[in-house]
Amino acid sequence: MTTARDIMHTGAQCIGEDQTLMEAAQMMRDMGVGSLPICGNDKKLHGIITDRDIVIKAVAEGKDLSACTAGELAQGHVSYVDADTDMDTIVEKMGREQVKRMPVIHDHQLVGMISESDLAQHLDDKHLGKFVEHVFARR
Repeated sequence: MTTARDIMHTGAQCIGEDQTLMEAAQMMRDMGVGSLPICGNDKKLHGIITDRDIVIKAVAEGKDLSACTAGELAQGHVSYVDADTDMDTIVEKMGREQVKRMPVIHDHQLVGMISESDLAQHLDDKHLGKFVEHVFARR
């Protein structure tokens, strides 16, 4: 059985909830990613920030990127899967929640991220079609 641990990118780095959006943007640039998990001072996952969030919720609103924090953009329910979650459950959850990136947790700590490209590399055609249908369906 293939699990989240088998397909995730390891070494995911968090942006701290008190770090600025400028720092988040620089981290994304340096790492070549479009999103970062937001971790709190308690070391737990508090959300995910995307490059789109920074543009839509900060730049377009005229916020100071060197003053606004990642934690200010963390909102709502945080989705994640356990490292031992099976592939069918991952695909179903990402599809249901229409997310393209999923944090992977083990022992209450972030251990990796699953992206749509990870799924594309590891899913058979049936599962990949199901994922695409749900995530990219019109809302």
